[in-house]
Amino acid sequence: MPLSDEEARLLAQLEQSLAEEDPDFASTLRGSKLAAQYRKFAVLAAVGFIAAVAMLLAGAVTATTWLGVVGFVAMVASAYAFIRTWRRGMMGGGEEGRPRSPQPKGSGSGSFVDRMEERWNRRQDDGR
Repeated sequence: MPLSDEEARLLAQLEQSLAEEDPDFASTLRGSKLAAQYRKFAVLAAVGFIAAVAMLLAGAVTATTWLGVVGFVAMVASAYAFIRTWRRGMMGGGEEGRPRSPQPKGSGSGSFVDRMEERWNRRQDDGR
């Protein structure tokens, strides 16, 4: 059931106030939506790859060259789409598809592993 105009306006206001009060949390929520889209696209690319393999095999079995060629091209295209999606969404690429730039040492906003590594290095430097 779609939202009424009043509900949509209130939801937009809530989103805007959340983004102003806690931009990190709002960014995390946006990131989870983006990750879900990447997952969906990766699954579609994998299904396309399997269908393309079936086309390739059908072309080889029936000696239909054009079907085999189309299957091969579709395999390559779906594999490329999967790998690109995997690098963007699953492996931590930026929203535009570019890798994220490394965070400065004292920024405090990085991945969990980066923060833990920074804490470990500080402990080692302090001699604890």
